[in-house]
Amino acid sequence: MSDIEIRDDRSAGRLEAVRGDEVVGRIEYFVLEEPQRALVPVHTIVEPEHEGQGIAGSLARELYATAGREGVVVAPLCPYVVRWAARHPDEAPAADPELRRAAMEWLSRHPGRF
Repeated sequence: MSDIEIRDDRSAGRLEAVRGDEVVGRIEYFVLEEPQRALVPVHTIVEPEHEGQGIAGSLARELYATAGREGVVVAPLCPYVVRWAARHPDEAPAADPELRRAAMEWLSRHPGRF
């Protein structure tokens, strides 16, 4: 994994795992503003030829680390991130269920976003 760089393309809503000049995985997310600011991962994608290398877990870990540095929470809608967070409660504080509901409502109001 040392040859993977993780980049946050906030304007595109992607946390990308890059090897050389190739994006090998990503978490697609949005920033929720209300009822409080949160990072909301919607999809985790790893290119098939790169599966099984820990890339998705590294992306999830970095998403939570980014949120921690910014003083915000993560309200995961992505099934992979939900499972990863359940396995790593020391790194992934649980989001208030109301915040997840607000994130789901935002997503339903922006159907073409993801």
